Amino acid sequence: MAKHDPDLSLLFHALADPTRRSILTRLAEGPAPVTELANPTGLRLPTVMRHLSVLEEAGLIATSKDGRVRTCAVVPEALVPIRTWLDEQRAIWEARLDRLDAYVMTLMKDADE
Repeated sequence: MAKHDPDLSLLFHALADPTRRSILTRLAEGPAPVTELANPTGLRLPTVMRHLSVLEEAGLIATSKDGRVRTCAVVPEALVPIRTWLDEQRAIWEARLDRLDAYVMTLMKDADE
């Protein structure tokens, strides 16, 4: 069984919601105030704040407050653990497929003889 990485679980949980993914997509363009992030969602501000809280807890965004304006910014390096995990999974599956291919080729060769 693979080891359980709670940080990775937090990241995948945060990315599991389409609203949070759309917020991250918007923040990839640059920092934005919470009200600007809330407008396209059609959600009430407290609901958007809960989504932002999940993203911040996962380390995907950072927030700052200047007076009454809370601004959010994406933290791109927070995606590194996901990329690492996906690369490891890809390597595992490519190795399995390579072994399967070699096995099938051996069977085909044996069948021809």
